[in-house]
Amino acid sequence: MSAPDDGSAGAGSPAPRTSLTIGVVTGVSPDRWLRVWAERMPQIPLILRPVADDDAFQVLQDGVDFVFARTDRPADDDHSVIALWEETPVAVAPKGSPFSVVESVVLAELEDETLLAGNGSDTLDLVAAGAGIARMPQSVFRASGRRDVIARPIRDAEPTRIALVWRSGTDDEVTQEFVGIVRGRTVQSSRGSTAAADPVPAPSAREPRRPSTPPAKRARFPRPTPRGKGRRR
Repeated sequence: MSAPDDGSAGAGSPAPRTSLTIGVVTGVSPDRWLRVWAERMPQIPLILRPVADDDAFQVLQDGVDFVFARTDRPADDDHSVIALWEETPVAVAPKGSPFSVVESVVLAELEDETLLAGNGSDTLDLVAAGAGIARMPQSVFRASGRRDVIARPIRDAEPTRIALVWRSGTDDEVTQEFVGIVRGRTVQSSRGSTAAADPVPAPSAREPRRPSTPPAKRARFPRPTPRGKGRRR
């Protein structure tokens, strides 16, 4: 007689994933990774969830598997972190302000301005009304689509950084696959323990400087012959 099944078979093994939830802060576009994921893992759909900057780590306790966060925090015992790129900080001012006639600013030029907190639509409404200026990542300003304000890069301000964050100890095959895609691993690449790997910062997202073009040479014209110094007769 066979022993009755008490449900202990497979106990402790995680249930297979049916989806993957990705948190995304404002200004980040994960489209390129989503396309690769859809090609390699079509059986597991990705669910995107907008996330506020201050909640980026908290949502990992609320059902989010990965989050593209705006953070400088390194990896620790609870979180794995891969640094991805840097964002240019900008000053957002009303149209027609003195900032309209310059291409960029420095922090010293902002000291006498009224700085408004936040980077949402309410803050931008106040900027447009002339109540002050705001500082935010350039990607956040672009995502707003606002046409009634302007943004100028702040040359000497520290950039913000985008990183991929997930819970430490989560190293199942699906997790490894997503981490590998973000790292740029191809299908032919060997799979290691990506969750335990040291984070490798990606190159900065700033546009590379264009090589300077040498000045064009001036055309040389024959010098006129001074009067009185012509050919002797």
